[in-house]
Amino acid sequence: MPTVVLLGTLDTKGAEYAFVRDRLVEAGVDVVVVDAGVLASPAAGEGSADDLIAADVPASEVAAAGGADLAALAAARDRGAAVTAMARGAAEVLGRLHQQGSCAGALALGGTGGTSIAAQAFRGLPLGVPKVIVSTAASGDTRAYVAESDLVLFPSVTDVAGVNRLSARILANAAAALAGMVTAPEPAVAAERPLLAASMFGVTTPCVTAARELLEKGGYEVLVFHMTGVGGRTLEGLAADGWLAGVLDVTSTELADELVGGVFSAGPGRLTAAGAAGVPQVVSVGALDMVNFGPKETVPEKFADRNLYVHNPSVTLMRTTPQECAELGTRLATRVSATTGPAAVFLPLKGISAIAGEGGPFHDADADAALFDAIRSTLDRTRVELIELDLDVNDPAFAAAMVEKLDAYITGSKRGMA
Repeated sequence: MPTVVLLGTLDTKGAEYAFVRDRLVEAGVDVVVVDAGVLASPAAGEGSADDLIAADVPASEVAAAGGADLAALAAARDRGAAVTAMARGAAEVLGRLHQQGSCAGALALGGTGGTSIAAQAFRGLPLGVPKVIVSTAASGDTRAYVAESDLVLFPSVTDVAGVNRLSARILANAAAALAGMVTAPEPAVAAERPLLAASMFGVTTPCVTAARELLEKGGYEVLVFHMTGVGGRTLEGLAADGWLAGVLDVTSTELADELVGGVFSAGPGRLTAAGAAGVPQVVSVGALDMVNFGPKETVPEKFADRNLYVHNPSVTLMRTTPQECAELGTRLATRVSATTGPAAVFLPLKGISAIAGEGGPFHDADADAALFDAIRSTLDRTRVELIELDLDVNDPAFAAAMVEKLDAYITGSKRGMA
């Protein structure tokens, strides 16, 4: 019988957690209750927390796991410090329970504070471990909670404050959903194949699609990520955690948003994890001709005179300048040069995106030259191959060449993948 961890602030939400625990048990799963509460007391007339639901892992143990003392946290009455400490401790506790085989899935309920504690703890669980939070914050901007994980935020509709005819239905649904996840049979999959990650944007889709098809025919399983910040961070996380046999990093566009201030930055860790882990990687400069913003009216006023292109009503692209491209080339080359595994950088000399080729709205020979020259002068050729092709990034021959190189790195031989 699978075991579910029920994590929450039992001092304020004992009745709600007791209700959900009972629904989980009725659904045929065991439950380990972890208390992350610290500051408040149950409402008058509701009884003590222990009367409603007893914790298998008490709040004092959670606080200690986070390097704090529960009594000191309560005495300080500092909500921010308490949430931080309990989130840190909860992550430690859940990690330990998962290692012991006592966490097939995790469920929590709460407002922003409870959601923050649970989200940090749940994000530490491996991908594929079901994790659900019934939250008042589920319908807003959830990036701070979900990040790059597979966490599911379940809208609470009302506040998590009492069990009534509406909240009972919501909480029961959430419990049933998690119970279904942890009791469902493992999906049938084909024989295990080497797992690769590829980076894609709309303006590099033909390249990545062609490459993916070749790789899948060659016996690989390919995960394609959209380079919107979250996509790049997820790719980096998978490489760091040892999931990947190789990376086909066609689209390094997030570097431009990081440099200039666009909306799709993946942060300074982009293009670092594969190299640090020794994962074979083949990298290109796809979509480094652009910085991403939202609707045109949201583009910062300081960029009003720049070359702007409305990709769709929600996305406006801005062409990178020669000066920006020089810095982007330096950053890319520096990060890839730090690799501890086999790596190559491919330059498509006839266009780095679908709109940057000759005649396209982002064609800029000077900017491309600045990008290429910076890569040539910065890349450590003793550690990284530099391959220049007189092709557009979306030419099928360019995709085939990148695939051939990555396969050779992984297998140690050339198999004629194209």
